[in-house]
Amino acid sequence: MKRILMIDDDTAVTNSFMVILAQTELYDTTVVNDSRNVAAMLEEGAFDLILLDMDMPYVSGMEILEDVSTLELNIPVVILTGVNDVDLAVKAMKLGAFDYLIKPIDDEKLLEVLAAALQQSAVDQTIDRLPAELSREDLKHQAAFDHFPTQDPAMVRVLHEAEQMAGADVSVFIWGERGTGRGLLARAIHQAGSHRQGPYVVFHLDHVQAGQMPSALFGQARGWRDSDESPGFLEQADGGTLFLDEVEYLSLPLQVRLLRFLQTGNYYREKSTELRKVNVRLIATSTHDLTADEYSGRFTRELLYHLAINSLHLPSLRERRQDIPLLTKYFLEREAHKQGKKIAGLDPEFVAALTEYDFPGNLHELHAIVAHAVSNEEGLALSLHSLAPEWRERLATSADFHPRKLADIEREHALKVLHYCGEDRPRTAAELGISLDDLERILLTTET
Repeated sequence: MKRILMIDDDTAVTNSFMVILAQTELYDTTVVNDSRNVAAMLEEGAFDLILLDMDMPYVSGMEILEDVSTLELNIPVVILTGVNDVDLAVKAMKLGAFDYLIKPIDDEKLLEVLAAALQQSAVDQTIDRLPAELSREDLKHQAAFDHFPTQDPAMVRVLHEAEQMAGADVSVFIWGERGTGRGLLARAIHQAGSHRQGPYVVFHLDHVQAGQMPSALFGQARGWRDSDESPGFLEQADGGTLFLDEVEYLSLPLQVRLLRFLQTGNYYREKSTELRKVNVRLIATSTHDLTADEYSGRFTRELLYHLAINSLHLPSLRERRQDIPLLTKYFLEREAHKQGKKIAGLDPEFVAALTEYDFPGNLHELHAIVAHAVSNEEGLALSLHSLAPEWRERLATSADFHPRKLADIEREHALKVLHYCGEDRPRTAAELGISLDDLERILLTTET
């Protein structure tokens, strides 16, 4: 039985919720009507979830939420409030609140949110308990993650975290550069998850004109502009997974509608007043970290924090160079089978050149290079001579690259800016956006 701490100065509200929760026989609920007593309750009791009112005398709900965050209690908090304040909701989500409910709250909705919050907490705790050293072979759903051969520790951890998220009915946000395998990881989560028997629907938002996006996502009613009834991608994915690629292409109004769907499970088709409900797991991706300042005002903060609860960052291929030989062999085997070719392996010089290359196109580019080399070869090992001249030149140029320490590059750039500023150190520090002390530290670094 899960222990819930309910904090609200309104006894009518707490009495009502107590009855609802008691009827489920799932929760042991402790009520605090005087917010001055909360600190002692948090110290004395181990709770699984907190239901927290915002507007209370003595100690406000926001102050309590800040304490929960500061103490790192790792307890999901569901906010209850009588005021629909977006800024307050965003601030609460930043501090780690799971959801923000506006009173009066429907009984069914309350129970759905509590179940989702506890499920999310279980996912978080499982991920936190993952050992520091993980093995790719320890994944329980090997077939689902078959397209991710890796020995890179950071990448192995991403796969384990993805597997834990897959096992719960939660939304997932994946971000990383183009070609890093965001779509492959989304499909792997679907195949390893609770919705794997349902459809897997892909919606590339960057392929659709802005005016067509609402009806494409939510569907449209019959008779609108003399059109037939048309289900959207959301409805097509009922019982399964909807993969929203490049989610930053959603307009702000559509972001609000998507947030409302994630919060309630309900939506309306375009130009329809009929409320619809579907059971869909959402996986959204982006090439950008949407929490960066450049997206402030362009992406709804409340939706962002809702998505970012389960966030996975896929590293670029240049950040996991040790995987390049393994991936090259993997793509070779796939392409040789696909093209019906017999290839005698990989020339070490070819693999060395690939390992030095930066791969702006990441996995997609490596796959394309190997596929091209296989198409030009038969019976022999893949080598630089298996490639077109322009590719040989590109890889040969990258092979001349020699790694340098970041401190050396930092010092070299600082010296150039210092010369540009006429040896004026305060101005140089201002140009670099650092303190004068940091500039002196950089300039004193001995180049190796």
